[in-house]
Amino acid sequence: MQLSGRGLGCVRGGRQVFSGLDFEASSGEAVAVVGRNGSGKTSLLRLIAGLLVPAGGTIVLDGGDAEMTLPEQCHYLGHRDALKPALSVAENLSFWADFLGGERSDAAASLATVGLDHATHLPAGFLSAGQRRRLSLARLLTVRRPVWLLDEPTNALDAAGQEMFGHLMRQHLIRGGLIIAATHAPLGLEARELRIGGVA
Repeated sequence: MQLSGRGLGCVRGGRQVFSGLDFEASSGEAVAVVGRNGSGKTSLLRLIAGLLVPAGGTIVLDGGDAEMTLPEQCHYLGHRDALKPALSVAENLSFWADFLGGERSDAAASLATVGLDHATHLPAGFLSAGQRRRLSLARLLTVRRPVWLLDEPTNALDAAGQEMFGHLMRQHLIRGGLIIAATHAPLGLEARELRIGGVA
């Protein structure tokens, strides 16, 4: 499986964020997107996820599921954790599993893996920032998708959480998945760098 972009351009609010951008990532590979604030790291992930329309160029996934669109084969984990505060931890994860569809793993096992099995019935509004991020990570495990698009994924995670997530990412790559992550911090695994907009 290979994900590639050729000649990509992005315009936001009438401003050219980037143009002529090329990238590629293959199964088992992680790419760290680096650059200064406002250089277009998040915008690139949103283009791949189908949340923005490119101003130019193409994005192609070769070797994926021919019956599914690229966004249907991606997990997009943004800056903010998309959770309903009034729903419990388990209910939030169940909502996302139903919404995303596709191949599912055991939600309880996913919560245990990210260290939230003790908080299953707790409303998400009671979680700390680090716990909310862990719940978002559980979504990656519960619904299997080959492409992970991660925007500052270690935000709010403590050292143990970062180590845990590094292990999850390595396991995803071993299974043939690929990762594209916009980050200012080390990912905790070997990653090829894609630099946007000059010096980070």
